[in-house]
Amino acid sequence: MELSGLVFAVWIFICFHVSVDGYPSGKVRQACASMIPCHGSSPQPSPEHTITVNGTEFKPGDIIEVHLSGPDFEGFFIQARDAEHLDSPAVGSFVLADRRLSQLLTCGHTKNSAVSHTNKAKKKYMKVYWISPGDAPKRIQFLATVVKKYKTFWVKIPGPIISQPNAPSPTAPLHATSEATLTSHPVSYLTKPFNASGCGKMKFCIRNPSNCDPESCSCFYLSFQQEKSSVLIEMSGPSEGYLAFALSHDQWMGGDDAYLCIKEAHGVHVSTAYLKGRSPPVLDSENVLEDVSWRLLDGVLQCSFRRSICLPANKRRFNLDSSYYIFLADGEAGEGGLIHKHHHQPLITNGVYNVTGLPQDIGGSKSPQLIKIHGALMFVAWITTVSIGVIVARFFKPVWSHLFLFGKELWFQVHRVLMLTTVMLTSVSFVLPFIYRGGWSQQAGFHPYLGCTVMALTILQPLMAGFRPPRHVPRRQLFNWFHWSTGTTARILAVVTMFLGMDLSALDLPDPWDTYTMIGFVAWHVSIDVVLEIHSYRLVCKVEVIEDDRVQILQSLTSAESEGRLFKQVVLTVYVCGNILFLIAFLAAINQI
Repeated sequence: MELSGLVFAVWIFICFHVSVDGYPSGKVRQACASMIPCHGSSPQPSPEHTITVNGTEFKPGDIIEVHLSGPDFEGFFIQARDAEHLDSPAVGSFVLADRRLSQLLTCGHTKNSAVSHTNKAKKKYMKVYWISPGDAPKRIQFLATVVKKYKTFWVKIPGPIISQPNAPSPTAPLHATSEATLTSHPVSYLTKPFNASGCGKMKFCIRNPSNCDPESCSCFYLSFQQEKSSVLIEMSGPSEGYLAFALSHDQWMGGDDAYLCIKEAHGVHVSTAYLKGRSPPVLDSENVLEDVSWRLLDGVLQCSFRRSICLPANKRRFNLDSSYYIFLADGEAGEGGLIHKHHHQPLITNGVYNVTGLPQDIGGSKSPQLIKIHGALMFVAWITTVSIGVIVARFFKPVWSHLFLFGKELWFQVHRVLMLTTVMLTSVSFVLPFIYRGGWSQQAGFHPYLGCTVMALTILQPLMAGFRPPRHVPRRQLFNWFHWSTGTTARILAVVTMFLGMDLSALDLPDPWDTYTMIGFVAWHVSIDVVLEIHSYRLVCKVEVIEDDRVQILQSLTSAESEGRLFKQVVLTVYVCGNILFLIAFLAAINQI
């Protein structure tokens, strides 16, 4: 008896503990079967909320739009069940329309077979999509539990019944209390890929790569074709998550009119959205799209829909008879169609376009112009000018010591011009990302920090050179070491910074080509350096001028180096040509993105 009393007390404690906690986050899997919230009170008798759908018949694979509406409510729980066996498990799966206020749950063995709230925010209306399974019963009824307040809720509010075509009459009365209402347009399945034959003639098209075939598995394609007072829009591309395009008044995200095709568990969800800053898109509950169709095949996502040119009642939808920048993006989508940030920079048109104006066939750029210039200037500075300048100062001082330009030794003038060019190019390039971003970027990892360090060392080098001591002063040796170590550190960090910058979303050069090419450049520079070091060492070994038992390298090197002048000039010529080839390769890659 004592043990039984203890068990009963524990049971009472658990029930009251659960009742106090409730399910404010909507994680109500424990209520899958009964649909009753454990709130410590009885459900209300007369429902105040209604369920409506956009059709009365369905076939396996069809998408049904389900609406829940009524006075303010905090929580909800929606399922679809066999209309003739309402105690049976949930049937089919759902797709979300608003991921801020709703979430998918798995009841029994069917994934995404129920929908619930995500928080206690008050709601008047919710929309979800139900996808019919292949083995669906002949008749389906939607049920909902709605929580108005903690102690005020309704359980299994009966919704409309939808039937498969030619379904026999039910053997028992069904619990339908509301009729289906047509509130959106049906969704169909595309039977063939898009065709670009009308691009520039009847359709306004954006393709990346330029002139690619939308039937190709590597082609991003977006087209607009005006038909009287509406525009037919087609969008396709390789994506395992979503494709999206947006109309914008500038080349920045924020305040834009967006359209998304999102891969769901059993199909594709097409929706309009509003972009607010760099936050995730806000999906619209109001449906303004018609003739929606989609197709998924071999990793290529395709969708098409029609939209009126002008929608005066909807302030967030832009009129299609004006000019805008056009963004085209792709990315990953999580469970329930949750959109993740795109890993790559969206393709952005180079100017504003009117999609209902003169048909055109254009491309775009996945890298902003300022970022392209930033990358190009940095490559010019750190692949050509600084590398050649270092080689000249390190190995051509004895070779060109008898040649003068404007009263200074030739090697020194060449070295100084190249290094000052590096400082100028780096300084100009340094400010461009700040102009583009409007400040500091939190999304670029270590690249901006290392870039600032390189910029500081780049400025420090000429400042130190301005205070260079005379050649035979004891402090000159200390200066030489500081000058060499600062320059070498800057070059190493610059290469590391370029490695990191090439894979950032704003530039994102082709991978792994960019990495291999940069490794090739480093190997090329090191090999030339080693060749010249070995050559210089062999010349020094020939010097046998001994004074006070020491090899006077500085005096002897002058005469010895003249023997290898031709060799060094040939090596320098080859080195400059090689650096120019690397530079051309990088600039060509930047121009293609």
